[in-house]
Amino acid sequence: SGVSISADAVRACTELGIPIHFLSGTGTPYASLYSAGLIGTVLTRRAQLMAYNTPQAINLAAALALGKLENQATLLKYVAKYRKETAPAIYEELRLLALEVRDHLEELDGWRQAAHYDENIMDDVRGQLLSIEGRAANKFWQGIGLVLPEALHWPGRRGRGARDPFNSALNYGYGILYSQIERALVLAGLDPYGGFIHVDRPGKPSLVLDFIEPFRSPVVDRTVLGLVNRGMALEQDERGLLTQPTRRQLAEKILARLESSEKYEEKRYPLRVIIQQQARRLATFLRGERDVFLPFVARW
Repeated sequence: SGVSISADAVRACTELGIPIHFLSGTGTPYASLYSAGLIGTVLTRRAQLMAYNTPQAINLAAALALGKLENQATLLKYVAKYRKETAPAIYEELRLLALEVRDHLEELDGWRQAAHYDENIMDDVRGQLLSIEGRAANKFWQGIGLVLPEALHWPGRRGRGARDPFNSALNYGYGILYSQIERALVLAGLDPYGGFIHVDRPGKPSLVLDFIEPFRSPVVDRTVLGLVNRGMALEQDERGLLTQPTRRQLAEKILARLESSEKYEEKRYPLRVIIQQQARRLATFLRGERDVFLPFVARW
């Protein structure tokens, strides 16, 4: 609150193709401003909307869910390896939970094959997919809870409206990532509101919510978990909201993480660039110029 931006700055950003994102104090994006020239890509958007009731939608949903589960399992294994000597019991439990998350990949592939065999569309089988994701997420967050400082009094994963410090930090970080995802999709010519896994609702950018899933763990979960385990205090005000200095520090670290390099197609790129490249690959997949869409899977 209390922040203003001049009309000259807005015009300069639109002329240079720089989007402006507005986030609340809890990290929830509530508005975005783009140059009109960035959203005039009709061919890609037509292909995106036409793909909804086709096998493409099933394949895409399965790929995004696969990326999410793979990266959740990878993060559990990543935090486990640093506890092999110091906390062997937690090390073993984390490894088992990572394997249990990956076990759902076989179930996910069975879902994809059955959906194709029965000639289903996404509306028919969405609930089954969300059930697979949800059960895998329960195991993932169980593992994260094992390595959090007891002083955080973590109640388990909570989404919007959470007032405990760790969930508040995660939600704030997701808000920052959300803006990066939306930007990448718009620049690739896609409609952020035309999703496949998440249902359409007024004001809900369902494609952003679909596309963000494989990136939550490598960008936000890993960063916030590392900060609290290195002793960063997640300070809150009397309303239970993160203080401005805490939000600033979280934003700095997550933006720095987006600039860190990861392996992608046999080379190394900043995560921010990988997100943009993945959005472009999604666009070419939906236009029929690419036979398969492969999700980003982190390798640590």
